[in-house]
Amino acid sequence: MLPLGHSTNLKRRIQFPVIGLAAALALGQCAAADSPFQVDAWSTADGLAQGSVIAITQTHDGYLWLGTVNGLVRFDGNSMTKFNVNNTPKLPDNVVNFLFEDSRSNLWVGTANGRLCAFRGGEVKQFDVSGAGGKVIFADEDASGVIRFWAASGNLVSFKDGKLEPHPAGYQTQLLDRAFHLRTPGKSGGVWRLQVDWLGQHERIQKFRGETPETEILEKDLGRCPWTPVLDRLPDGRFYDANVTAICEDREGNLVVGTHNDGIYWFDGRDGFNHISTDKGVSRNVVLSLYEDHEGNLWAGTDGDGLERISKQTFTLPAGSASDSAVAVAEDALGGVWTAFNVRGLAYALTNSIADFKLGATNNASSVCVDNRQQVWAGTRDEGLFRREADRFEPVGEAQPVGRQIFALFQSSGGKLWVGGNNKFASYDSQKWRFYSAADGLPPGNVRAFAEDGSSNLWIATDSEGILRFHDGKISTANAPVKDVSCLLSDREGVLWAGTFGHGLARYAGGRWTVYASGDGLLGDDIGYLMEDDFTNLWLGSYEGLVRIEKKSLADFANGTAKKIACRTFLTRECSVGIQPAAIRTRDGRLLFSTIEGLVAVNPADLRPNTNPPPVVIESVLVDDVPWNRGQLTATWPAALVLQPENQKLEIHFTALNFSAPKGAQFGARFRYRLAEHAQKKSALNWIDIGTERVARFPKLQPGDYAFLVQACNEDGVWNENGASLTVMVQPPFWRKPWFITASVLTLLGALGGAIYLISTAKLKRQLRVAQQKEAIEYERARIARDLHDQLGANLTQITLLGEMAESDKELPAEIEQHAQQICVTARETTRSLDEIVWAVNPSNDTLESLANYACKYAQDYFAMAGVSFRAELPPGLPPLPILPEVRHNIFLAYKEAVNNVVKHAHATEARVKLLLEQGQFVLSVADNGRGLGDLSKKQLRNGLKNMRRRLADVGGQFEIAPGVAGGTVVKLTVPVKNQA
Repeated sequence: MLPLGHSTNLKRRIQFPVIGLAAALALGQCAAADSPFQVDAWSTADGLAQGSVIAITQTHDGYLWLGTVNGLVRFDGNSMTKFNVNNTPKLPDNVVNFLFEDSRSNLWVGTANGRLCAFRGGEVKQFDVSGAGGKVIFADEDASGVIRFWAASGNLVSFKDGKLEPHPAGYQTQLLDRAFHLRTPGKSGGVWRLQVDWLGQHERIQKFRGETPETEILEKDLGRCPWTPVLDRLPDGRFYDANVTAICEDREGNLVVGTHNDGIYWFDGRDGFNHISTDKGVSRNVVLSLYEDHEGNLWAGTDGDGLERISKQTFTLPAGSASDSAVAVAEDALGGVWTAFNVRGLAYALTNSIADFKLGATNNASSVCVDNRQQVWAGTRDEGLFRREADRFEPVGEAQPVGRQIFALFQSSGGKLWVGGNNKFASYDSQKWRFYSAADGLPPGNVRAFAEDGSSNLWIATDSEGILRFHDGKISTANAPVKDVSCLLSDREGVLWAGTFGHGLARYAGGRWTVYASGDGLLGDDIGYLMEDDFTNLWLGSYEGLVRIEKKSLADFANGTAKKIACRTFLTRECSVGIQPAAIRTRDGRLLFSTIEGLVAVNPADLRPNTNPPPVVIESVLVDDVPWNRGQLTATWPAALVLQPENQKLEIHFTALNFSAPKGAQFGARFRYRLAEHAQKKSALNWIDIGTERVARFPKLQPGDYAFLVQACNEDGVWNENGASLTVMVQPPFWRKPWFITASVLTLLGALGGAIYLISTAKLKRQLRVAQQKEAIEYERARIARDLHDQLGANLTQITLLGEMAESDKELPAEIEQHAQQICVTARETTRSLDEIVWAVNPSNDTLESLANYACKYAQDYFAMAGVSFRAELPPGLPPLPILPEVRHNIFLAYKEAVNNVVKHAHATEARVKLLLEQGQFVLSVADNGRGLGDLSKKQLRNGLKNMRRRLADVGGQFEIAPGVAGGTVVKLTVPVKNQA
């Protein structure tokens, strides 16, 4: 519906007769007495920005948009989202008086300050139309896509090719009519306009088919004929003040008119109408806007009392019924209805007559029953059982043992009347009473209900000890999983149903119990009464309202083929609890239900299911609690929502646009969703059913591409299989990206190759070291063998020869003495050689300190024997530098040669051995005061020096021989130690 505006006076008018609003107003008072509409209201307490709803429209995606004095409101049928100049900076003003969606899905918003803007997702275009004469009040789009906007002054501007321009030159732009251009799903099409006949000084609403040619626009003389939107003259000449403020057309093409002071008139197309005013549920008679949504609900914006939904009423108040708290109901053979009320007693309604009956002193009825002999029985809360006698209800004295509190009245198939009370129950077969109590095995507790199955078992409900079975006069327990039972029903399939005071619904079938609770999809856990209809549905009355559930849905849950049950809530008023019978099926097929606001009736055959699958919309996405589309009027999403590796949390908020369900989130759409990687097959996915919750939360997702899909069903369980989807791409960390993986693989392959190379090299090195060690051992063994042969062997051979010579010269004492002396010298040399060999082989001597000590000891012993003065100079505290055996052996032999040369060749009288530690090496020197190098023949020194140089070169050292500063000779053996570890 578009707000009030001006239309044109025509030179030639083609008029189509319609029902005048004046006639409707004259007949409206009597017609309004039995309005078949239900009114639900939304106010600021429900999220509305402000109570005055000036404009209403529905966009292609299904949202209702409301223009108020305090901003723009988006409504999904359940919750409202407010947009104002603070959270939507591109909105020009908070007073929104005009709304319109064009064929390109642009939402046009007009404000009171003369601004106009077009929203589409995150794109906004603003236009200043104040120069056209004030705020825009309605718009129309032709087949070519040109949009015409009318300002309050009557001036016209057009939007074409992305530009807003005044009406083309040559046409008058001031209009003489108030017009409502409708784009509703009506069948008849056309345009409703409020025509002003200035000559006759009256107004009337008339419907035009097609568009009025622009050449027939006349200029209005504002000075001669002041204009007001008042239908002030009725056909009989009487005056009636009913200012028309809004009109719209319903889907059948009928006119709906909103007024400033007399509510709403809804014409029915058969020369009749319904008047909807404050005495029929609307909060106020001042209507500012009207709109019928895609589901056929009429929405009315009021002046201060918010938004109201007006829908066709399927539940009616039976003729003669009152709105008092009804607790029980029964029907007699004539079709008359008996209703038990709290405090008020009993009421009987037949056709259009009603009669009230008093019960005892307190008149506090609790139950009512009509048996097969048409005897009427009534129970009370504090005065026991009553029976109708003529036109009065008298107490049943013989039934006093059953107690003063009567909760249940039930007649079994055999004609017995069963009465449930406090800790007792009784039966009456029209001749005598039979009472049952604790003495008969009845546990303590109030007897709330009875039910009979096809095997003549009588089931008894107690509110503290669960369900009992009565058969052949014996009471036994049913072992039900619930104890606080409030009602029972044995349906035509032989299934036993039990409602409870706080533990949901129980089902007994095939020898197995199943319990349904609110977490399984049940509206609430407090159930007051149960009823089945002729369409395989189960009806539940509860504190939360009246609910219908398909038995198949309950059976599927019991069999494990469904995880949730589907409930359809029809009334949200509280139903009576713990009384039997509180609901009945009448002879004409209606169902009657007791509620705290009176008795309600419905014919299940008239309940047409809502077959419209609700549109599903993803409204917002929060990444780590930060909105993805902050400040946008409508949600627009990229091809894929990209999450970074550091993002920890994802929330997807969605809704279903369902405007026919009862007010309240718990009565609206139900949702299910799934999130799977694109490579995963749909058949392998499981839906997550979240009931009425409208958000899906995900912790940190693993890298990959995901497809999110959410579906919703309406109040009748019709699912929107397409739902709404969103692609989510979770970026991997850099170490999981292709380039890094490629580089890592190459690096790994390189590292693996390197490792293989190193391992192979290390293996070869180990083999080489083993070979070298083996070679070294062989070399050492050969050296030891050589030393033993060269030194010990030669000395021992010499000793042997000397011994033989001593034996041959035994007659010559002098020769024997000489041979003995030589044998001693040779033996001492042999011992010294053996000591050198043992020292060289012992691994404990592989240190610099051991080498220094042994070298000094050798020199001391050797020089002492030769009579040479000896001095050793060693650094204090030699470090434990390791020296390999081969190195130690070669150094010692070179050193030994240098010491021997001091005695044999230098003929020195003094010698000095000195050890110096330098960076990375040590120097072992032997100095003497002998003849020096000049007196030594080259032949004498050639072999010894050559051997010494070779031995130092073998260990990476250096051999030096030079004259001493004060004469003599200095031999230096420089040996590196960094390579000896």
